[in-house]
Amino acid sequence: MKAKWISIGVNVCRFIVALTFIFSGFVKAIDPLGTQYKINDYLQALGCEGIVPPIVTLGISVLLSAVEFYTGMMLLFAINRRVMSRVAVGFMVVMTIVTFWLWVANPITDCGCFGDAVHLTNRQTLLKNVVLLACAVVIAWRPLSMVRFISKSNQWIVKNYTAIFIIMSSIWCLYDLPIFDFRPYHVGANIPEGMRIPDDAEQPEFETTFIMEKDGKRETFTLENYPDSTWTFVDSKSVQTKEGYVPPIHDFSIISMESGEDITEEVLSNNDYTFLLISPHLEDASDTNFGEIDKLYEYAQANGYPFYGLTASNEKAVARWRELTGAEYPFCTMDEITLKTMIRSNPGLILIKEGTVIRKWSHNSLPVIESALASQALEKLDIGHMPKDSAPKKILSILLWFALPLFLLTLADRLWAWTKWIKRKSKRNQEQPITNK
Repeated sequence: MKAKWISIGVNVCRFIVALTFIFSGFVKAIDPLGTQYKINDYLQALGCEGIVPPIVTLGISVLLSAVEFYTGMMLLFAINRRVMSRVAVGFMVVMTIVTFWLWVANPITDCGCFGDAVHLTNRQTLLKNVVLLACAVVIAWRPLSMVRFISKSNQWIVKNYTAIFIIMSSIWCLYDLPIFDFRPYHVGANIPEGMRIPDDAEQPEFETTFIMEKDGKRETFTLENYPDSTWTFVDSKSVQTKEGYVPPIHDFSIISMESGEDITEEVLSNNDYTFLLISPHLEDASDTNFGEIDKLYEYAQANGYPFYGLTASNEKAVARWRELTGAEYPFCTMDEITLKTMIRSNPGLILIKEGTVIRKWSHNSLPVIESALASQALEKLDIGHMPKDSAPKKILSILLWFALPLFLLTLADRLWAWTKWIKRKSKRNQEQPITNK
């Protein structure tokens, strides 16, 4: 009875760790640039910003998500039980130490464990990792108690299929855009609505202290015990004591490079379509598809649609970009983090209408408007409407391409193992009378 309960406990812990690893690894794998940005945040907090080349941090991003997803799948199928249980413990030890540092020092407000899909505070992340570490230790204590879903002879299929799937997912999302967009600028999002602060929203609270001086002696006062006029004011400090409501979209401000004016309201209130070419840093932007961008700009000009280039780069970088690509569209400056949040491509193109995101394209998958359709309005073209590939459809596609084959493999494997067991049992039953005789 005791062994039975131990086995149940080990398998419960196994499913908790496995499913968490699979989800966490997947949401990071489909947004490798977002994971890279988070790695850069950690490096900046450690004072190592700029030391590690971008190609290395991107490689770490892809590898980290792949290892996490792969480990979760191996635990789920109970493959290489001893090795993978130890890998899970080692992984969780490192992550728990990191999140303990985050909880104590608070250099980063969001650890990025689940990408942009789920946001946790540093305290919540630490508690989560402590629970996962405890579960991983239980698994490593009795790894052979994990029930196999597939026989050893077929485990190689799960291993290779899992590795290929998760690596190819990251590569595809790097080439195009993340399969799922959890950010506030996803297709269908209304930017002005995301910037709105509800009337009943919780407001931030601040405490102000005053440094006053009298007869060469300095003291600190608050508003409650502010002294009389015989004291001379020296300095004051305001400290935020309570955080208030922060809208999903903030720091969204578009400043024209030509006039220096803020055109945010003009762009968001436009009743027609507006093209936004996004490039956080033009120095690092890909110029391989500038011809398609120029054609889209010409189409926008011919049909009266505004077309802006948004960047955090300076005028020198803009001039260099114009020289390389022959770009004639106007450029505006915007916050770097906001631009990186808007689209995971450099450059990337966003189409909005009345402040609502209609479409998003990577520079590798820009729309092509044929010359016969160049005079038609966007309302009559497919790209002028939101795509039909909804989130449920995408989830179903992943289930059909990844989960269903593994399920069918597992089912076939278990049927094969059950058939062998029936044959062995039947053979033993036939041999038993002869032995007794």
